[in-house]
Amino acid sequence: MTARPGNAHQARLLRLLRDGGPHSRAQLGDLVDLSRSKLAVEVDRLLETGLVVADGLAASRGGRRSHNIRLAPGLRFLGVDIGATSIDVAVTNAELEVLGHLNHAMDVREGPVAVFEQVLSMVAKLKSLGLADGLDGAGIGVPGPVRFPEGVPVAPPIMPGWDGFPVREALSQDLGCPVMVDNDANLMALGEQHAGVARSVADFLYVKIGTGIGCGIVLGGAVHRGTTGSAGDIGHIQVEPDGRACGCGNRGCLEAHFSGSALARDAEDAARAGGSAELSTRLETLGKLSSADVAAAAATGDQVALDLIRAGGDRVGQVIAGLVNSFNPGMVVIGGGVTGLGHTLLASVRTQVYRRSLPLATRNLPIVLGELGSTAGVIGAARLISDHLFSPA
Repeated sequence: MTARPGNAHQARLLRLLRDGGPHSRAQLGDLVDLSRSKLAVEVDRLLETGLVVADGLAASRGGRRSHNIRLAPGLRFLGVDIGATSIDVAVTNAELEVLGHLNHAMDVREGPVAVFEQVLSMVAKLKSLGLADGLDGAGIGVPGPVRFPEGVPVAPPIMPGWDGFPVREALSQDLGCPVMVDNDANLMALGEQHAGVARSVADFLYVKIGTGIGCGIVLGGAVHRGTTGSAGDIGHIQVEPDGRACGCGNRGCLEAHFSGSALARDAEDAARAGGSAELSTRLETLGKLSSADVAAAAATGDQVALDLIRAGGDRVGQVIAGLVNSFNPGMVVIGGGVTGLGHTLLASVRTQVYRRSLPLATRNLPIVLGELGSTAGVIGAARLISDHLFSPA
């Protein structure tokens, strides 16, 4: 995509068409503060750029029927969600509907070169399926802090070899399109804001619990990243004085006591100690355990598994309570790979937040599981790059 909106009015129209689908000129006029003649000029300019096209006749509102306007159907965005242990890659249309989605298990500690070779291989496969002749832009999520203006990871605790790597620059050259990079929790928050449970919420927290723990903070409809990109790095808030050693170099961090990897380790310890027949059987069969095994054991009523989940939920709720007091969000969304723990985890988180937060902050505060699952990050990544491209050049 070479064209960009020429002014803020055109950018606003593009985002309205992205978020709401085809509109008639009259419907667009109801949504933007422009005279009919000025609106006509801006729409005609967008039609000339090829960013939007006429799309069938609109419903009559009296007088001559006009054409609907929609984003060009050939626009394609790439969403890449790099997690600690897997990569998700998806192609979307301009309205951010997922046209194709691939997942591949991979350890982010293999380093940026190996990871991006795999990403490019997955992109090539999606292209071979006819899902994208070319890409108009790409959004990339990584599981660590990002210096957002440059698209560069900064001292990510679980990503050795990634510090300072020019992700945006390197992938832009490889993909041949504009690229934006952000922390994965921020992108998952954007995904839920665009197409998930937080669609109508301007202020919310998205808490990602996976191999690590992070938080996307959305205030006034925009992601709050902080001065250096580390806002929301809640996995490294201390929950146990002199607790377990954490990969960041400190002790007692939330991530060290409850995350996908911490939960798996605790479950294996309990299985070896003979505390849970269900977990012991699974460990003997599989050789190692994951959070999914803990969830499966809990579903059978295994008390050790249930206790592990509840203890973790208590710690997460303790941290979220502090965030709720600080930011007064309209919603808290729990997502990430550990959401397979479901309502046992959610109940513990809710109990702690409602107990520890100020009554005024929690009076009408829903704490819910995310709706989008594994597509939250890739949809959020596509949203990120489309926000950038649907801004004045």
